[in-house]
Amino acid sequence: MKKVIVGLSGGVDSSVSALLLKQQGYEVIGLFMKNWHDDSVTISDECPWLDDSNDAMLIAEKLEIPFQTVDLSKEYHSRIIDYMFNEYENGRTPNPDVLCNREIKFDIFLEIALNLGADYIATGHYCQLNKINKDNKEIFRLLAGADEKKDQSYFLCQLNQKQLSKAIFPIGHLTKSNVRDIAKKNDLITADKKDSQGLCFVGKVKLPDFLKQRLTPKKGKVIKIDSESVKQEIDLNEVKSKEKELELLSASFSFTHDDGEEIGEHNGAYYYTVGQRKGLNIGGFSEPLFVLETDVSKNIIYVGMGESHPALFKKALFVNSNEIHWIREDLKINENETMNINFRIRYRQPLQSGTVYRFKKGLYILFDKPISSVTSGQFVSWYIDGELIGSGVIN
Repeated sequence: MKKVIVGLSGGVDSSVSALLLKQQGYEVIGLFMKNWHDDSVTISDECPWLDDSNDAMLIAEKLEIPFQTVDLSKEYHSRIIDYMFNEYENGRTPNPDVLCNREIKFDIFLEIALNLGADYIATGHYCQLNKINKDNKEIFRLLAGADEKKDQSYFLCQLNQKQLSKAIFPIGHLTKSNVRDIAKKNDLITADKKDSQGLCFVGKVKLPDFLKQRLTPKKGKVIKIDSESVKQEIDLNEVKSKEKELELLSASFSFTHDDGEEIGEHNGAYYYTVGQRKGLNIGGFSEPLFVLETDVSKNIIYVGMGESHPALFKKALFVNSNEIHWIREDLKINENETMNINFRIRYRQPLQSGTVYRFKKGLYILFDKPISSVTSGQFVSWYIDGELIGSGVIN
């Protein structure tokens, strides 16, 4: 009998995952990861991890499976929290959920599970795996979840073949409503529990409040940029190479204070991200204001009116060589090669089409259609025929 250790989070998805694995004949153990109890970074007296831990324990009792809690807060702090603050401080917008999976669930948690004698780990992610043989070698394919609205393959875009070989995603073939129905039929207390909306593993903490614990608020100017003042087309007639063309198309807009008018103040440029609409608290305009660019060195936010403002859109993005990751190493392209792909730059974004261009210094993706809010620090993941084959950090 194969042994599987399930990451029991106290939510319905991991609860049903454990249930299904037990029904399938696996020896199942539940493990709750305690990743946060730093009293210096808190915004309320609530203790969500304690509630979640209790729910996870009750689920384990209901399913009659062994249960343990493991404290990973030290590792979480050094690998996730410190990195997050550093990225925000430097004007980039990290994705803690992608990092959690790469650094915590499928690294530290996986190692703990294997040391406990497990053959596999399982999580409640909405994604699917299958296995193929190529050149006498087993290759694991990471595919979208059956529920298009809940597909979480994007969050696993930094995993590798070794990690996938030890993973099981028991609910990847189900929809969220199917999962809740199964939980109700089996009297699981998490059946109607709401999905977590806070930071990955931290709980009910809202990101701006979390950032203010370490990034000191400081007043700065909000500059409004008119659509008419944005140069919408780059003159490519003088460009001598495809690489230079892609460099221009993926470059950020370089606004200055003199390019627009000052319309208000903010409390710190590092609290804001490209494409953000809420949180500016500046009214009186015919259309909503969106963040176009942030300048953390000068503490200036540049905003534009309306979701179709030209400065929100780009035609390409760039990933540095040292931040390119291939899940399918056998499909990676070499210098001066290209590949037609589908891709996304954020969770739940419908897949977009484009072309990958590989050069010595990194990788460009040229979009078939301009895309809004391409954000430095976020992950781009690319797919072929529904399979996630690689990813990288947008620069």
